[in-house]
Amino acid sequence: MRIAKSIFVRPGSNATYGTVAITLSLFVFAYSSRFGQPSILLYYALWFPLVMMDYRNVLGSYHRQLWLFAFGFFTFLSIFWSVVPPTTARASIQYMTHIFCALVAMRTLDIRTLTRGAIAGTGIVLIYSMLFGYYAYDPIDGTYSFVGAFDSKNQLGFYASLGIYFAFAAVFVLGERRIWMIGAGIAGLLSAYCLHASASATSVLTTMLVVLLCMSLRIILYLSPKQRKRLFVTVAVAGVILAVAGVYLGAVDLILGVFGKDSTLTGRTYLWQQGIATAQQNLFFGVGYQAYWVQGFSEPERLWEEFFIASRAGFHFHNTYIETMVETGLIGVFLLASILLTAVIGHISRFLSDVRNDESYLLLGVATLLLIRSFVEIDILNPYHVGSFLFYFTAGKLSMRTRMPAKAPPHMGEQMPFAPPVNWEPRTGQ
Repeated sequence: MRIAKSIFVRPGSNATYGTVAITLSLFVFAYSSRFGQPSILLYYALWFPLVMMDYRNVLGSYHRQLWLFAFGFFTFLSIFWSVVPPTTARASIQYMTHIFCALVAMRTLDIRTLTRGAIAGTGIVLIYSMLFGYYAYDPIDGTYSFVGAFDSKNQLGFYASLGIYFAFAAVFVLGERRIWMIGAGIAGLLSAYCLHASASATSVLTTMLVVLLCMSLRIILYLSPKQRKRLFVTVAVAGVILAVAGVYLGAVDLILGVFGKDSTLTGRTYLWQQGIATAQQNLFFGVGYQAYWVQGFSEPERLWEEFFIASRAGFHFHNTYIETMVETGLIGVFLLASILLTAVIGHISRFLSDVRNDESYLLLGVATLLLIRSFVEIDILNPYHVGSFLFYFTAGKLSMRTRMPAKAPPHMGEQMPFAPPVNWEPRTGQ
């Protein structure tokens, strides 16, 4: 009995396998530190064999995707000047293979399958945390918060944010009904509870902003592409003006006060100052990828002690750009930021230009979430992390050709039809 390759590698036809693969991948990303190497091997086993099944379509035209490997390749080059070469070598290889798996998923899954897998994956991750999680005391702000089965409330909050966003997008962007509508509702409620229990101000604020963005974008779907661009530019300029005015008028402190935070962001501003001072010592190339937070080095030991990190591990500067500058210098910051901005701007362009593009509609929300969080977290900087997986999946979709649907969107007052994404997969060999 022969099994058709399409049930594994053809977008749309492989919905069952793709949903399971994304679900298991998210679970591995969440708890690989608990389950160790077998979980990482499972992650590789989900994506690498697809290359052997149909390498032409799974790999695609890699000359279009070389820009996605730019930062990963630079982390590998940093072995040659790293202060801890073995650590950098292992981490950079892991990061490169992680990028490869994300791009395999990008080429073999459509946006509906990704969304269903994300709903199931976040649901299982949060249920596991509710069953085996615990409350932790934060000595910095003197509060207890639910961290689940993670070591950080911010990581639990991030998965809760993803659960809420994908549940919202499944119903209001992709128009899921029946079983997946129910599943999205359950995952959304679980995520909302965990988000509240985590008391992560970062996750709450970013979730609210991205959901509001998604709702706002739905309104402009009723406009023509030309009208969308004009409205978007107008709203964007007004938003920047209001944001700047809010900063000067004290709106930031007011918002932080609502969440019980002060202007130091629970010590993060001090941590940023320390990171910038460290980065200036190796401004262009850094100390090597993941070669700073190493036990035995005086500076990280000092910061671990000041921030009460007894495990002396799993800590960072809480800013993607500062962390990247410390490890890979300004060159690394430029390469990573270029990919992130390309993902955001690229999906904005597709959404505004195409008559209907559910893929860019949904992925624009993901890219925006990662962009906002990049100023306070390092979600896209590490291997085996859901943030970096979604980062390269989102950016990678821009390297694939798309076509616009022939039917125009309805006028105001008509019901918006829910249709699957309109992406077109390249033919064999392209």
